[in-house]
Amino acid sequence: MRKLINLIALLIMASSVTWAQDKKSFTLEDLMPGGNNYYNLLPQNLYGLQWWGDVCINADIEEVKTIQPANGKENVLITLQEVNELLANKELGKINHFRNASFPYAEKMMLVNTTSNKVLIDLTKKEIIWSQPLSPKAANQDWNKESRSLAYTLDNNLFVTTADGKTQQVTDEPKGIVCGQSVHRQEFGISKGTFWSPKGNLLAFYRMDESMVTDYPQVNTSTRIATLEPDKYPMAGMTSHKVTVGIYNPATQKTVYLKAGDPTDRYFTNISWSPDEKSVYAIELNRDQNHALLCCYDAETGEPLKSNPLYEEKHTKYVEPQHPIVFLPWDHTKFIYQSQRDGYNHLYLMDTKTSIYPESHGAAAGGSYRESYKTRQLTQGNWVVQNILGFNEKTKEVIIMSTEVSPLQSNAYAVNVKTGKRRLIGNKDGMHHVQLSGSGNYVIDNYTSFTIPRNIEIVPTSGKGKTISLLTATNPLEAYNMPEITVGTLKAADGKTDLYYRLIKPVNFDPNKKYPAVIYVYGGPHAQLIHNNRNYDARGWDIYMAQLGYVMLTVDNRGSDNRGLEFENCTFRQLGTEEMKDQVKGVDFLKSLGYVDNNRIGVHGWSFGGFMTTNLMLTYPELFKVGVAGGPVIDWAYYEVMYGERYMDTPQTNPEGYKNANLKLRAGNLKGRLEVIIGANDPTCVPQHSISFLRACIDAGTQPDFFMYPGDGHNMFGRDRVHLYERITRYFEDHLK
Repeated sequence: MRKLINLIALLIMASSVTWAQDKKSFTLEDLMPGGNNYYNLLPQNLYGLQWWGDVCINADIEEVKTIQPANGKENVLITLQEVNELLANKELGKINHFRNASFPYAEKMMLVNTTSNKVLIDLTKKEIIWSQPLSPKAANQDWNKESRSLAYTLDNNLFVTTADGKTQQVTDEPKGIVCGQSVHRQEFGISKGTFWSPKGNLLAFYRMDESMVTDYPQVNTSTRIATLEPDKYPMAGMTSHKVTVGIYNPATQKTVYLKAGDPTDRYFTNISWSPDEKSVYAIELNRDQNHALLCCYDAETGEPLKSNPLYEEKHTKYVEPQHPIVFLPWDHTKFIYQSQRDGYNHLYLMDTKTSIYPESHGAAAGGSYRESYKTRQLTQGNWVVQNILGFNEKTKEVIIMSTEVSPLQSNAYAVNVKTGKRRLIGNKDGMHHVQLSGSGNYVIDNYTSFTIPRNIEIVPTSGKGKTISLLTATNPLEAYNMPEITVGTLKAADGKTDLYYRLIKPVNFDPNKKYPAVIYVYGGPHAQLIHNNRNYDARGWDIYMAQLGYVMLTVDNRGSDNRGLEFENCTFRQLGTEEMKDQVKGVDFLKSLGYVDNNRIGVHGWSFGGFMTTNLMLTYPELFKVGVAGGPVIDWAYYEVMYGERYMDTPQTNPEGYKNANLKLRAGNLKGRLEVIIGANDPTCVPQHSISFLRACIDAGTQPDFFMYPGDGHNMFGRDRVHLYERITRYFEDHLK
């Protein structure tokens, strides 16, 4: 009997090996963006889904369909051929697909862009009812559906084209002053530079004077004689730009500027409007970024409200507002403010009818706050509100995305504004990307998880009614020999904090073998590498390396995103220190597994991860044999003002912190093989970082390797991306395998 059992076991093992051998192997062309088979291996998606009031729209390549949220019934509204015939009849150009079509109104109309016009089409009558000329060079376009006015920029100036097609030049500034574009290097949640009032009668915009900012000498080597194409780059501790906020009235063609005082060393963030268009709100910060003020201004005169600031927040480390205030659509006397003052980003309801004498209060997360209105906390817990999707006026609920289920997830919730009670919307599992319908009664829920390649559903926000399935994608990697991917937790260097890790075992794993291991690291603020997503967010390269026989580990150390303020700000004034200690705990974990060769551990990361990679190679040379650092920060004194000073203060006020994080000073510690890779025109981690590190290594007698992508910026795209990871792979194969 025992012989029979052994024979059966051997047959099962043999069949398993044969089954695995029948599966396909990956190439980098399959797994890297820019690879010729990359998009074929992504789960199926429906890219044109959006809302038309409370009707779901699928705007695809060849046709636009409606989908009824109650029963899933589909109906073709219009085809690409029909639209292009309408456009041709009026000589308005053509479109190649519907992916850029939008449905700004609750009924009838579709907005499309040709190369030369914005066009509104009545889908009931199938006729063009309005068009607006569009400059082919128009950038930063911002269209208001109520006034049908378009704001846009040409070079450094701002223009408005009104509904009648007439264009007004809003600003006429010389080079060095930029209008209508994002400012403060897109920190503080800033992604644009124009802000229409609710009815489109007024336009708030940023004016940024950067004439006093140092020019960083980027060089274009594609010309026969290389040419200078400088970037404005304010380095930490140096002179920064000055920003003011203008209010333009297209009816009078006049501009007033907010009378906010001297803009020197101040940040103006999170611009928003009152529903009646009479007031503009901004959250203002000092350069130290430890003092935030919510201020209100008269939109007609630019004068500040006498009761300013309406809200004030201080912290001994930093305050980082990233969300504008949002008024309740059913009660314009109340608005929602977002703050981390209790340690996690949450919603606070402020009532403008109940002014109080401002009093300072200690905040649970340290620091203090002061309120001018009665305020009630709407959400609370050891989790993060990520953003507000909108409202359901009928049920008096605000619809949010949060990490309440898990720090590895993003889920939609309905929050009752009166009681604070929350209700999960849709499937509990996975990472959800959600669009809210016009009334707030439904969401389009596009989600993935480790076990779900992609599901797309229409879900009623009430928690009642039928969920309509629009797509259940199959796993396009099913035919491939995939490695085992697991997620777990380990203790941080502080001995108490749980850190999430992702572990990938080699394909055809044998526990009796000893494998080389590579840690893929980022580790910086506003980034999280592990989610309950497809493959737990493992990158294609991680999977490829597992196929080549590597153990791959990623740890989201303290300092990374979505774990609360204390988890993030423990790195203040000492970037790299606590983060590296946590990554070393990851090394300890690898060594405990029994199948990792302790003498063959490598590390790779990009940007902040490049800083971490270089730092780990220099600080723990006995642990890491090989590293590849991409686009690294080498000296934080070379990094830009807003991000750098938030986490490190200035070189003048924190010399010890900057010294400890200056990797040039430890160039002589390099023992293993380190390759530094950069884009020659990197505008983020400027080439001076890596070039100065090479000089320091030469002076110290150490031998890093170096590769540069001419003409590329902070990242490589297209075929350059494939080439990059061919090179990185070869480096580990040559020196770690």
